Amino acid sequence: MENKPRHFIQRIIDEDNVTGKFENRVHTRFPPEPNGYLHIGHAKAICLSFGIADEFGGKCNLRFDDTNPIAEEEEFVQSIQADVEWLGYAWDNLCFASDYFQQMHDYAVDLINKGSAYVCDLTPEKIRKTRGSLTQPGEDSPFRDRSVAENLDLFQRMANGEFEDGSRTLRAKIDMAHPNMNMRDPVIYRILKAYHHRTKDDWCIYPMYDWAHGLEDSIEGITHSLCSLEFEDHRPIYDWFLDELDVYHPQQIEFARLNLSYTVMSKRKLKRLVEDGHVSGWDDPRMPTISGYRRRGYTPASIRKFMDEIGVAKRDNVMEVTKLESTLREDLNKRCERRMAVLNPLKVVITNYPEDESETLSAVNNPENESAGRREVPFSNELYIERDDFMEDPPKKFFRLGPGREVRLRYAYFITCNDVIKDDNGTITELHCTYDPETKGGNAPDGRKVKATLHWVSAHHAVDAEVRLYDRLFKVPSPDGEENFIDALNPESLRVMNGCKLEPSLINAEVGVPVQFERLGYFCKDSDTNEFPIFNRTVPLRDAWAKIEKQNQSGQKK
Repeated sequence: MENKPRHFIQRIIDEDNVTGKFENRVHTRFPPEPNGYLHIGHAKAICLSFGIADEFGGKCNLRFDDTNPIAEEEEFVQSIQADVEWLGYAWDNLCFASDYFQQMHDYAVDLINKGSAYVCDLTPEKIRKTRGSLTQPGEDSPFRDRSVAENLDLFQRMANGEFEDGSRTLRAKIDMAHPNMNMRDPVIYRILKAYHHRTKDDWCIYPMYDWAHGLEDSIEGITHSLCSLEFEDHRPIYDWFLDELDVYHPQQIEFARLNLSYTVMSKRKLKRLVEDGHVSGWDDPRMPTISGYRRRGYTPASIRKFMDEIGVAKRDNVMEVTKLESTLREDLNKRCERRMAVLNPLKVVITNYPEDESETLSAVNNPENESAGRREVPFSNELYIERDDFMEDPPKKFFRLGPGREVRLRYAYFITCNDVIKDDNGTITELHCTYDPETKGGNAPDGRKVKATLHWVSAHHAVDAEVRLYDRLFKVPSPDGEENFIDALNPESLRVMNGCKLEPSLINAEVGVPVQFERLGYFCKDSDTNEFPIFNRTVPLRDAWAKIEKQNQSGQKK
């Protein structure tokens, strides 16, 4: 088998190790802000940062960029740690930007002493207006030429809490005519009298991301600072701060972020979905959060494999969600045990089977994995089959059960439908069938064949359950492109099925561990509790959307 080509980040590190740039040392970090739950896009960054460290025998830090106390909560810190661990990674150091608040403050004082930073009295709105544009230079702040002594005094008074929020900032003195607008005297510190989840009320000034990012990397001895592509324009300011302070200088490298069809990745939009009640929470199985995927029954292995297969690129593109679902199906097919469940039950009475008897039949747990063994499934004279598996007047290509037709019951017997029982409204309530006891195990001694095999559950042994059929949260491939992304929500993204019937072994199913409901798809037991167990559909056996998308494309061509 051919070796997979090395992506550009691997090649950069290979070259650094040849030249000894970082003394053959690799140290990466994953630096989320704890202002929400991680989504599938963050999973790419996790897999890349931790994967690079593993490949090169290096280290990877989990660092929380907690520089904005208004948006950050301890709940998000805990959820992020759980997500990283669930994906299968272990960090070498658990760090917080707030660990370095004093050092960052001291570095800011150094910058002031060098004449490279000043306290500015302009309001945030006025700073924006004086930054200029891509074609016009910005305007110098009238406070740009304050003396070092005055700037030191004002910055200390900012830290002491003497001024109101937003009344003053500390800005780097670079170049208001710089072609990169991020270099036009960026704000380093702002006044923000807010309670911090770790430092509490110790600070009332907080560093901006561009100031904190490089210093955190430098303090931690990071070698390769892997960032998504939107930070490419921020690399010059990253480099300027570290060079101006003459401190250890890691290398920032940008890669294309993950964009997924039928999905939004903006934390702001995900937060709106939660707060406006469009979903049940951050871990709603329809959400593209890692906790949502976990609750829905996705496996860490499938997500890691998906990230490996899509690779690492320098240009943004949109990956099809069908690729992720296909990777998941491949993984689940190998690992999941099979069970029988009937979601829309129709009773079948086997009239020639003894009413007061039952038996156990041997069923394969996973035909893809012999070591999974077998289980026993109870069989009796009353069963449930899927209502969709019977038609009173079947068309030509319908091969399942109908009046006078014979079909195979999975692991059991051939049955023939003799009578259809209806209520006063004409609704079919049950079927009366006979079975052939010579066909036990699903084969006829005389060699006759049937065209359909149905799954079933013994009525006397069935477990009642609620099943939640989850589908894509959005009905269009690019919901971010909609004028209002809420309008693109899929009204059929959740269908709740009550009165479902499961084989009895499912009563012991573990929460979050997927199983295959034969012929229906992959499901897992939910963490929600109810009068009955709740199962979530992870993914159908086949991609039902492929046909819809093909029809849509055909219509567009016309």
